[in-house]
Amino acid sequence: MKKTMIRATGRCLPSRLVTNEDLTRWMDTTDEWIRQRTGIEQRYWVPEEGGVGAADLGLEASKIAMDRAGWKPEDIDLIIFATLSPDIFFPGPGCLLQHKLGLETTPALDIRQQCTGFFYGMTTADAYIKSGYYNRVLFVGSEVHSTGLDKSTAGRDVTVIFGDGAGAVCLEGVETDAPVGIRGASLHAQGKHADALMTEAPASRLSQRLTHEMLDQGRHFPVMDGRNVYKLALTRLPEVSYQALEQAGAGVEDVDLIIPHQANMRINQGFQKALNVSEDKMYHNIQRYGNTTAGSIPIALDEALEKGIIGKSSTVLFAGLGAGVTWAALVYQFED
Repeated sequence: MKKTMIRATGRCLPSRLVTNEDLTRWMDTTDEWIRQRTGIEQRYWVPEEGGVGAADLGLEASKIAMDRAGWKPEDIDLIIFATLSPDIFFPGPGCLLQHKLGLETTPALDIRQQCTGFFYGMTTADAYIKSGYYNRVLFVGSEVHSTGLDKSTAGRDVTVIFGDGAGAVCLEGVETDAPVGIRGASLHAQGKHADALMTEAPASRLSQRLTHEMLDQGRHFPVMDGRNVYKLALTRLPEVSYQALEQAGAGVEDVDLIIPHQANMRINQGFQKALNVSEDKMYHNIQRYGNTTAGSIPIALDEALEKGIIGKSSTVLFAGLGAGVTWAALVYQFED
């Protein structure tokens, strides 16, 4: 039976470090206020002068992952790119990354699942690999939030949360009967909560997608109903995790590490309590990077592998909830 295996990972964070103290120069906030509400201490943003998009960060993460996997660009059968912050309005960054890799006609698929981009991307790659269409898939989750944030006091509740960054995963089909690879996954969406976390403009449903009036009103900046997102996360994350574990034929006790989406430390701690697991089973890096949305889980996965926290035979549970709203969980087991 063909299984989808992770061959290598890579990550890229911009060089511009932005601390909580840095944010106090632009808005009425404090380091203590940000830490208490989010757990975040710092994040990385692209250079102020611009010129760096999601595809650029994705390229650097991809190069690292491909080098570790021993892949050349021409070995890639399909690129799947997850982001909510494309370099340009269209086309998507998958095609831009394909060109940056020097490829001619390799297919590229863009997905807009925001914080659950990793789950939708991984399961899509798994379906392509198992169907026989493609055997080597490059998945990239990459975000440049900083150029789209309201850095005044009016936007502080959202702005303090987000960072820029990219993670890449090289996936390959392997014939094996061993219980490895993607063992279980559960995906969900509920559009009635779309306005809980959204950016309205530019919007095709309006007679003019973007106007000076809309800019003055700040309708091109993200807005969030934090209380609603928090309640949804603490309900849906445990629920979907048990669904994925059941599909995998495993229990929480069989999991070596849980890597949740890095949206808010309080959410992750509540999720940990709901699963009744010890703190050392949960991986957190939001304090260093903030919420990098589609980049969040692949960046954390790359770090955990690099640190040796997980490796051969490890079983990992991934879970996340974000804009849409969408939520998902995935159980993956590494080879011996």
